[in-house]
Amino acid sequence: MVKLQQLIGLPVIVIHSGKQVGTVKDAWFDENWKLNGLILEFAKWFASKTRVVPWSEVLTCGEDAVIISGAEAVISMKPKQVRRAFYTGIIKLKHMPVITVHGEQLGLLSDVYFYPSQGTQIVGYELTDGFISDLMEGRKWLKAPSDPDMVLLGEDAIIVPAVSEAELEPVAASNFRG
Repeated sequence: MVKLQQLIGLPVIVIHSGKQVGTVKDAWFDENWKLNGLILEFAKWFASKTRVVPWSEVLTCGEDAVIISGAEAVISMKPKQVRRAFYTGIIKLKHMPVITVHGEQLGLLSDVYFYPSQGTQIVGYELTDGFISDLMEGRKWLKAPSDPDMVLLGEDAIIVPAVSEAELEPVAASNFRG
C-alpha cells in the first residue's frame, strides 16, 4: 500500500533511457477517486500548461523514483482540465472535511492510500483533527468502502456512509494491512 504523499517530490524516470522527465508535484483524480495521473513540477514561471503523466503510463512507484513507459507519456494540459488534485487543483483534496451522511465530521483529509499494482481506486483515507490532536491522539485511518459509489467526492466535502464513524482506527494499526 502506498501513501500518496510519499510520491510527492520523487523523480519521474523513463524506463528505457533512464532520463528524468520531472518530479512528482501532485496527483490528479476524477470525481470517483480514480487516480488519473501524476502532475509534474514545471520549471517555467507563469506556465500556461500543466505537465501530467497519465496513470496508465506509470509502470511502478518505488521508494526512490516513479518509472514511466516513455518520455512521450508526459503530456501538457490546461490547468483547468486538472480539476481535482491533492494539493493544487481547482478542488483541493488535502484538508477537505470528511463528513458522514448524518452530518458528523470525522476529520480533515490528510492523505490517501492506494495499491499501485491493483488499479487506481483509493483504498483508505488518513484523517486529522489538527496538529495538537495529532500529537495527543494521533491521526485516524478510514478504510474506503468497497463500493466507490458510497463516497461522494464533492466540491467542499467528502461524504461517506454513516457506518464510517464506527470504522475509524488509529493510523498505526492501518500500517499492518499490507
